[in-house]
Amino acid sequence: MNDQYFTADPHSASRPAECAFAYRGAQLRFETDSGVFSRGELDEGSRILLDALPEVKGTALDLGCGWGAVGIALAAANAGADVTMADVNRRALSLAEKNAERNRVACRTVESDGFSALQRDEFDFIVTNPPIRAGKQVIYRLFAECAQHLKEGGALYLVIRKQQGAESAMRYLQTLFGQVERVSREKGFWVLKAMQPLEKETE
Repeated sequence: MNDQYFTADPHSASRPAECAFAYRGAQLRFETDSGVFSRGELDEGSRILLDALPEVKGTALDLGCGWGAVGIALAAANAGADVTMADVNRRALSLAEKNAERNRVACRTVESDGFSALQRDEFDFIVTNPPIRAGKQVIYRLFAECAQHLKEGGALYLVIRKQQGAESAMRYLQTLFGQVERVSREKGFWVLKAMQPLEKETE
């Protein structure tokens, strides 16, 4: 396809495909499509990210949610979580909304380029499998925006391949957060956790 999954309106022809997986006792089923990241399957990075996450309480954001795998899994496994799913891709958001209904979980869906439509929102928990193909400038902007939208005591979790810049991403996160650690490493993927946004500490 000529368009990318991080564009607002993918032009590739619709080719729906089913996907199913289990997460912490919840059996989940999804509809996916072309023009959206990881058509037809849960990608390896998202699986590793989900496996590394702790119990989620309070407000949670799945940033760049795609067809909703991570956000819906979080909502299904954490009854007390208030989950928002955001993406710039309208086809992805439509799928995420349908998939939330299909799996009987309550999730808010928001069309947003990063935090453009979430300027007044803060979260206890932000999780993202960032759009690496969009380039370093884009994903580093997302990381900086995450630092501005975490509640006190909140945490950002993200997954990134070592060969796609995990080490440099960790160094950049250390310029934004007072606490950054690698919490998981599997099949070349790193799951990073960041807390204590530095700019917020000095306000």
